[in-house]
Amino acid sequence: MTVPVIAFFNNKGGVGKTSLVYHLAWMYSNMGLRVVAADLDPQANLTAAFLDEDRLEEIWEGDYRPNTVFRCVQPLIRGIGDIDAPEIELIEDNLALLVGDLLLSGFEDDLSSEWPGCMDRKERSFRVISAFWRLVQKAAEIHQAELILADLGPNLGAINRAALIAANYVVVPLSPDLFSLQGLKNLGPTLGRWREEWKERLGKNPAPDLRLPQGQMQPIGYVILQHSVRLDRPVKAYQRWIGRIPNVYRTAVLNEPENYQLVPSNDPNCLALLKHYQSLMPLAQEAHKPMFHLKPADGAIGAHIKAVQSAYGDFQKLADEIDNHVKNTVGIR
Repeated sequence: MTVPVIAFFNNKGGVGKTSLVYHLAWMYSNMGLRVVAADLDPQANLTAAFLDEDRLEEIWEGDYRPNTVFRCVQPLIRGIGDIDAPEIELIEDNLALLVGDLLLSGFEDDLSSEWPGCMDRKERSFRVISAFWRLVQKAAEIHQAELILADLGPNLGAINRAALIAANYVVVPLSPDLFSLQGLKNLGPTLGRWREEWKERLGKNPAPDLRLPQGQMQPIGYVILQHSVRLDRPVKAYQRWIGRIPNVYRTAVLNEPENYQLVPSNDPNCLALLKHYQSLMPLAQEAHKPMFHLKPADGAIGAHIKAVQSAYGDFQKLADEIDNHVKNTVGIR
């Protein structure tokens, strides 16, 4: 049995993707699901969100260095074996972290060079390309997880290709600007190409005992983040871009015709439109906890209390929406 993997990906950075994964991991944990948050971004921002600096120093530079994502794939890089078992970081009873590593960028060359090798039926090539999927599944087995949320870096390189091949579902975080729209136009065709190319390779696996991901990477929707809200409505400066997102998503990602009746509020592909929690985010980062767990002792007093409650409701609704989209996706779960 495999555990479903939801990847959060946009080839444009700075849209709030890591914060989204972080808060959803906590929310699903609050809802009673056992969750692994997998940091597959070489910048390791998700890991830094979960762990304080002292713990990061122990993991990355201490005398005993537990297996991060990079250390797990190091035997493959060195050509001395297959992936090592991960050592997950337990955040709370239901929530575990597969620790990221700044050194993961060193795996890029192997993932790039072994991609053609799959077409030549080379077993090592399949082991390298499937490393992330097998690694997150091992982490899920250790934690007895029901769900894996994967944070990916903002590019269309070989690391993200392998990370997306490991995903059953893809959520696209967007900011309401021209750059996100242009990135979306690149992302959709790339997802489709990688899905087809992996299908072509799957049948060439020479090792019957080597389990491989199916590479569904099914898009289940987008989340619009970091827009400004006044009187519960996005300000006009963002409305121009927000209004274009539904049709760009339909045409570029889903390869469906345009529907000019769609706006995010009636678009079934829009999972949420989240405002920028400007006052809460610094408090949450300082406390190393999600915004909706902030207490008066963390500085959440006065108007912050209502904002904390609002954040909880927003992320609970988003978590439910993602779960509904996953359950309604035919033939995967």
